[in-house]
Amino acid sequence: MNELHRFATPVLEIDTHLFWDIDAMWAELRAGLEQAKAAAPGLRSLSVDSWAVDYVSLDASGERMRNPHCYRDLRTDGVMEREFDIVPPGEIYSVTGIQFLPFNTLYQILADAQNEAYRGAAFLLPIADYFNFRFSGHRAVEVSMASTTQLMDVNTKQWSASLLEKFRLDASPWPAIIPSGTRLGPALLDPRVEVLATCSHDTGSAVAAAPAIGPAENWTFISCGTWSMMGVERRTPLLTDAAREAGFTNEAGLDGTIRFLKNLTGFWVLQECMREWRASERIDWSDLEREARAAMHKGAHARGGTLIDLEDGPFLPRGPMEHRIHAHCREHGLGKLESRGEIVLAILSSIAASYHRTLAELERITGSAYDRIYLLGGGSQNALLCQLTADACRRQVVAGPVEATAIGNLLIQARTMGDLPAALSIRDIAAASSPLKVYSPIPTDTE
Repeated sequence: MNELHRFATPVLEIDTHLFWDIDAMWAELRAGLEQAKAAAPGLRSLSVDSWAVDYVSLDASGERMRNPHCYRDLRTDGVMEREFDIVPPGEIYSVTGIQFLPFNTLYQILADAQNEAYRGAAFLLPIADYFNFRFSGHRAVEVSMASTTQLMDVNTKQWSASLLEKFRLDASPWPAIIPSGTRLGPALLDPRVEVLATCSHDTGSAVAAAPAIGPAENWTFISCGTWSMMGVERRTPLLTDAAREAGFTNEAGLDGTIRFLKNLTGFWVLQECMREWRASERIDWSDLEREARAAMHKGAHARGGTLIDLEDGPFLPRGPMEHRIHAHCREHGLGKLESRGEIVLAILSSIAASYHRTLAELERITGSAYDRIYLLGGGSQNALLCQLTADACRRQVVAGPVEATAIGNLLIQARTMGDLPAALSIRDIAAASSPLKVYSPIPTDTE
């Protein structure tokens, strides 16, 4: 696999609101396609995956009505809690199986319904499915993405007519839900290239390529980037009160699987700190890891840093993140973080601690024990986080592949196009193709 093109996903700040610059992204995707065709003249297919929950509004001619909001926009504040008076959370969860987050598509739609300027959309499409539509001209919502909206019935894999009716929402703008691996048709920009819907949700593609050997009952995954998604793969959703109360979600995956997982804060807080620090100096991610290791070896933090609650509300929006960290430590009597290295160590240790808590919840709710963790995505490059995770969870951590989402997307395409050898699964190929590193827990004084 060769990387040909990489670009930022730009956020526009307009009148205190956050929007995605969707036209800039579309231009970058077209540029990427041209580079791919130049590198591989026989290019046969393409597919787009993206983050979940955000959506694009289209008019009757299929033209974009406005830039889509970024899920960190604050217009959804209080919407979820208010709507619980209409449909209680237990009823919503029993239908959708989706974790309650204030920026879920459901609450974005309800917030936008209050704005006259946002009404009248003929079609609604999640981000990846919108780009697949721009490439193919075919409007559809792939099932892994549809499941994240909190509008899909997790059992029937169709839009929930009952929930839409109770929330006074029109079902007609939502296109049909299609299975992972659906052929959408030839690309409008080049009919020789076919457009596919793989797993439109990036986590779905990443977990499809988890390099796991052995039955799913023995391992858990963490897809770590801006967010961390930690969970297990199941054949059926788990819709118990215990699952709902613990904040677990049931997302559709490849081949009818269910990703039973919990959304956790990943590198978001550190990314925002990095954005602040880079405003005044040149610094790389390797510099941060080196400074964190130096802080750890000072003695007071021999096995990790100060633990902070990264799920605390003030850490969700964009903004002065280092200031919020210091305020959180003061408020909770955690002591002052004296250096940047201590801040980075505190964030990484807190991410690892959240994995430990979630693993305990997973094992309690599912009634199973998991002896290995597959840590996928960009976070697998951070060796310190991987070791802290192994130490916190007391489990073996297998780190990689870094580009799990891209690999999953590509291998689902290969299977759909008939290029996958019959005797090999996507995971077989991912495991054989990816450089993986294993981290074992460092023995403690009591071990």
